[in-house]
Amino acid sequence: MTVHDILNESTKSLEAVAIPSARLDAEVLLSFCLGCDRLEFYKNSDMTISETKLAAFRNLIARRIKWEPVAYITGRKEFWSFTVEVNSSVLIPRPDTEVIVEETINICGKIDSSEIKILDIGTGSGAIALALAKEISQAKVMATDISPAALNQAKKNACAMQMDNKIDFRHGNLFEPVEGVFDIIVCNPPYISTKDYEELPAGVRDYEPAIALLAGKKGTEFYEKLIYQAIDHLEKNGWLLMEIGAKQEKTVREIIEESGFYDSVEMRRDYAGLPRVMRARRK
Repeated sequence: MTVHDILNESTKSLEAVAIPSARLDAEVLLSFCLGCDRLEFYKNSDMTISETKLAAFRNLIARRIKWEPVAYITGRKEFWSFTVEVNSSVLIPRPDTEVIVEETINICGKIDSSEIKILDIGTGSGAIALALAKEISQAKVMATDISPAALNQAKKNACAMQMDNKIDFRHGNLFEPVEGVFDIIVCNPPYISTKDYEELPAGVRDYEPAIALLAGKKGTEFYEKLIYQAIDHLEKNGWLLMEIGAKQEKTVREIIEESGFYDSVEMRRDYAGLPRVMRARRK
């Protein structure tokens, strides 16, 4: 079989189970299996592959047919300007989350200091912490996670990027393993309600870690804890930045304002125009 035939066959198999990105997924998985760039398929569509490689590729497609995320199948996901290793112990980084990195960089550009202390709560794969440590030369980053497996993966990613000496990883829930105060606290928290969790796509609900997604009955339980507890760990005029769900702007803003501890509350939309990052400054 040629690459052209193989891709057509696998695309149809993925479309049969309503995978929305069937052709792209087939190309990404074949590229991964063959260790080549997807461009090669267009340059040489008559290229053939060995029976061994074909069997391996069909195994990958069989996993995708069950809605296992492509990132877990390949074990990697691009974020910001680098690639992180991922597995089922960590949430797959989304492009929308890059907005919180952009906002943090913007704030840091206005801080006149030789050292900027940043805390990343619930670091998961370490994507946010790694991006900030990479882009902000004066950053001193601490990253925490309640999951030992997630923290181990974040450490592994930091080592792979030779940035393990720039990030202090701590195991624990919220601020339990943290001491001291920070100029900036960032967090991409669980913000899915119990009801919405049951309605998530199978590829998310059945494969990604519930602890990184499910917040509770309302979906805002984590924000309530984070917003109030962050006060004890923020410098005066320090910033709290949180990723939010598309329908949570009003509720999260109310929690911030009712706390009475913050001012300069602003929301940043993602590139799809949806509310994505809420930021507030400690009074």
